[in-house]
Amino acid sequence: MPGDDPIAMFSALFERASRECAEPNAMVLSTVDADGRPSARYVLLKEVDSRGFVFYTNLGSRKARALAANPHAALTFYWPPLDKQVCVSGGVEHVSAAEADRYFATRPRESQIGAWASTQSATLDSRAVLDQRIREIRDRFEGAPVPRPPFWSGFCVIPQSIEFWTRDPARLHERILFERRDGEWSRSLLFP
Repeated sequence: MPGDDPIAMFSALFERASRECAEPNAMVLSTVDADGRPSARYVLLKEVDSRGFVFYTNLGSRKARALAANPHAALTFYWPPLDKQVCVSGGVEHVSAAEADRYFATRPRESQIGAWASTQSATLDSRAVLDQRIREIRDRFEGAPVPRPPFWSGFCVIPQSIEFWTRDPARLHERILFERRDGEWSRSLLFP
């Protein structure tokens, strides 16, 4: 039944959010670094399937370094027009080089150039430094396709739990929790 498959439920909800929300694929990615410090930031969901939830980033970024030290993450989607929230948590794996290459090839050229030019999360002395790096990368790949940088790839959050939350005006929210054990999903309700 679709009500027993959280990925199918998410996909149907995401399709609805795609019609009614400005940026439905925006999600908060929460990580914990090697020193146990949590961090959260918005990233964009690029794919979801039975395996998990995929996003891409610079492998030198703060989030990628945290995931290298502690390969677990939480994702939070919130769609106010729908009064819905989805929370996902689980382990994290790298996508394959072929998957990263395929996705990178679909990005706008300026985004591809930006991936090469940015040393994400590093200190930037001035915007002029970044602008100069962008000019250099544009010149380097003038008239040619921009290949995926070796320091840029994707991660897949393999869900162990997915919670669907629906707002209730009386604060008696509906909360449906799916947990995966031995490859099978169990479903339960939570008090608001």
